[in-house]
Amino acid sequence: MAEQDPQPARTGKRATINDVARDAKVSKKTVSRVINQSPFVKEDTRERVQAVIRDLGFSPDPQARGLAFRRSFLVGLIYDNPSPTYVVNMQQGVLDAIRGSGLELVVHPCNRASDTLLADIRNFVERQRLWGVIMPPSVSEDERVIDLLRELDCPYVRIASVSLDAPEAMVITNDWIGAAEAACHLADLGHRRIGLVRGPSLFRSSAVRGKGFRDALAERGIPLDPDLEVEGAYTFESGVEAGHALLSLPEPPTAIFTLNDDMAIGVMQAARDLGLELPRDLSVVGFDDLPMAARVWPNLTSVRLPIRDMGRMAAEKLLAPMRGVDPATMEQPEVRPSLEERRSAIPLS
Repeated sequence: MAEQDPQPARTGKRATINDVARDAKVSKKTVSRVINQSPFVKEDTRERVQAVIRDLGFSPDPQARGLAFRRSFLVGLIYDNPSPTYVVNMQQGVLDAIRGSGLELVVHPCNRASDTLLADIRNFVERQRLWGVIMPPSVSEDERVIDLLRELDCPYVRIASVSLDAPEAMVITNDWIGAAEAACHLADLGHRRIGLVRGPSLFRSSAVRGKGFRDALAERGIPLDPDLEVEGAYTFESGVEAGHALLSLPEPPTAIFTLNDDMAIGVMQAARDLGLELPRDLSVVGFDDLPMAARVWPNLTSVRLPIRDMGRMAAEKLLAPMRGVDPATMEQPEVRPSLEERRSAIPLS
């Protein structure tokens, strides 16, 4: 008796991608990747899916294959950050990680205060058919966005100052450590009347950095005068405004710590506007240590966050499955801020 060709297990019914996914015990996305010969599938999984495809006699729809291919090779960077230098450094880090992988980076600036935030992100993810998403603060801190990505079955990695998710989905930056180091540095320089320029209340990083700074001052026996604490917007312009407000007080601070570098440089501009000499009349410390910190005069003392490395770490976690690595088993990279001492902060005379 002649050997018969394999027949679909479901007689009279054309096998579908759902049938393959169910029998192979994988997601439809994984089946699509196998069909399109994507490198993002472990070899044993690929062989199992291919065996089920043969057994069922499954023939993929050419149009569906095209859509699946598009979905497989785009990584999205979704951000709401007013500092363009921060965003560019983050992009460079992501590109460092995906170079040579076949993936491409697409970016999506957004406004967390917008009524259309979730609808805009949904459209972006679905329109681009993203393979995954990377989110720096403050988008990474928005649980509504996380719920949406989970609904869309879109992999993601969050970058944030504290742990907000499973380790495989997080790069934690430990911002409070750097802020505490800045406080100790100013205290060691003899400053006691110290101003603080916070970031926007919508940013968790502002709360974490502010708490680290206040707690460290308190441990040194230096209370932070509420009159010397103002809110900025993480922009140069808001730093100028905050600087004018603090330095125009009857008893102005001798030092000011700002929660990012853009605002620190704005404070320095305000000091010059008021005829002060830097750093003799005012010490200033920033946060992030963006490239411009070493280029302004006086060179800005700043808490260094390795922003480019943070982007690379996040992308490497997102790419782990394509390399046959379970992100949950990866060694967790530690981001530890450090103070870069330059000329903008000097001992109180």
